[in-house]
Amino acid sequence: MPVRPPGRLGQVQDTLTKIALSYPQSHEDHPWDHIAIKVKGKMFLILGGTKEVLSVTTKLPQSAREALLLPFTEPTGYGMGKHGWVSATFKQGDEAPLSILAEWIDESFRAVAPKGVLKLLDAEGDAPAAKPAARKAKKKAAKKKAAKKKAAKKPAAKKPAAKKPAAKKPAAKKPAAKNKATKKAPARKKATKQR
Repeated sequence: MPVRPPGRLGQVQDTLTKIALSYPQSHEDHPWDHIAIKVKGKMFLILGGTKEVLSVTTKLPQSAREALLLPFTEPTGYGMGKHGWVSATFKQGDEAPLSILAEWIDESFRAVAPKGVLKLLDAEGDAPAAKPAARKAKKKAAKKKAAKKKAAKKPAAKKPAAKKPAAKKPAAKKPAAKNKATKKAPARKKATKQR
């Protein structure tokens, strides 16, 4: 049976478990005396530790590099790190950043869940657990950036050219007035004699 750290770390473990179990078709399992939250048999969150330490392991295909810059993280052992798995370790007295960990759970779930389950998640709107404000802000900024990029690709709408004053056309020649006196008789064809 998994060990639940006492105090604040135990509360963090309970909160993360609750967040992960709120995703569609997720369930709890207990391999290796750890808590593993799975979707369709695939793990997307592993919680383990002792009375003094809590470890949180998630699959982060997009943000692993950033995550590994944090002082409490390392690539997951057993060769899982090379596949994007990251483990965060917290000791008693450490402050676990719940908003970051909730984002990691979301990314991990989306990396592991089958497409059909992801459709269910998307149909619900946002992630089941309340998303942190930082995630919403990132999403909004990304949409704004995409809109700017799209607008930059479109050619600017052409403004109608200012109307130029019409150039004066040369006056059309008026047909000469018909006067019987000036009118010439049509030229007659000369008859050629055939011999």
